[in-house]
Amino acid sequence: MRCSDLSAPARARAGRAVRRLAWALALAASAGVAQAHKSSDSYLQLDARPGALALRWDIALRDLDVALDLDADADGKLTWGEIRTAWPRIEAYATAHLAIEGCPLKPGERGLERRSDGAYAVLHLSSTCTLPSPPAIRYSLFAEIDPTHRGIAKVERPGEPVVLSVLDPARAATAIPAVAGSAAAGAGGSATAAQAPSRWQFLEEGIRHILGGYDHVLFLLCLLLPAVMRRRDGRWQPVERLTQAILPVAGIVTAFTVAHSITLTLAALKLVSLPSWFIEPAIAVTIVLAAIDNVWPVFPVRRVVVTFFFGLIHGFGFASVLAELNLPTADFAWALLQFNLGLEAGQLMVVVAATAVLFGLRRWPRYARVVIRGGSFLAMAIAGLWFVERVADIKVLPF
Repeated sequence: MRCSDLSAPARARAGRAVRRLAWALALAASAGVAQAHKSSDSYLQLDARPGALALRWDIALRDLDVALDLDADADGKLTWGEIRTAWPRIEAYATAHLAIEGCPLKPGERGLERRSDGAYAVLHLSSTCTLPSPPAIRYSLFAEIDPTHRGIAKVERPGEPVVLSVLDPARAATAIPAVAGSAAAGAGGSATAAQAPSRWQFLEEGIRHILGGYDHVLFLLCLLLPAVMRRRDGRWQPVERLTQAILPVAGIVTAFTVAHSITLTLAALKLVSLPSWFIEPAIAVTIVLAAIDNVWPVFPVRRVVVTFFFGLIHGFGFASVLAELNLPTADFAWALLQFNLGLEAGQLMVVVAATAVLFGLRRWPRYARVVIRGGSFLAMAIAGLWFVERVADIKVLPF
């Protein structure tokens, strides 16, 4: 039975039930204390001066716990005592996976810092070298357990622009030019054997984040499932032309893009900040509600409005990549533009592929039952498990 087949009182009761569910899930999310999943990144800030190199390296405790099993009593909580006991292991593991050619690193101060997306171990390393130009950084942190992990490096030299680079553990080494795009990137020295970073590396990083962000992809798919169908007389009927499907898809994609671009920018600029323990469960809630609306339409406004509102929530899920680097305005703007373009490029890949497949299936007699209803119920189940995982800090699904 569809919502359109219900009486007005029944539809009202269904709407109230969904609103209660939304509030219940949101309140549960706000009460959660566990750290939710996010893309795995660490942050390296190099201050290079003649004869001296200072490096600050921030690594998420949740990632270190996976690699080193820091939770000694297995109670699901990391305490200061457990971290303090594990510091020698943390330091040894991290430094074994980082090398800067010509600059032997010496461990220094240690610390912990709490950020919007969880607690980070902060390692301070130093060297009495003059950082080569370009430096070759060999970075392999978490390569054995998480192929999606990246290091985000910021290099500062006196009198020179800040240089950013994304460090991929799968590469033997990354050569970071003294000035982005300068000839120094290919200058002599053994560093030339290292792979120079792409000028569009943050665009590539944006694509990686959206394609690896299964919750964002699932949300988009939920919105697209009914796009090739129309309700007529209480029944789903396939659209006749592709253009009839493209218009609602374009509206959905535009609303989602504008909304998450707004909150991504605000959060990355640190003008608005919401903690990850709230945002990540809230993203799961948006998937559940979008899937429910496919089966029992309950929102009193057009779907494009709902998409915009939910897109604001999803934007916070992308923000931490750039917010942690404290970049100069021009560098931040360029990196943010690239990253956002990468998100949109990855999103477009998903949307084009999904729309083509769904348009081809639209005349299948069981499309409404299997694809829309079945797909929506499956999305509800997955998102519900994600919500439980992110609130209770447990792992159920392998993704």
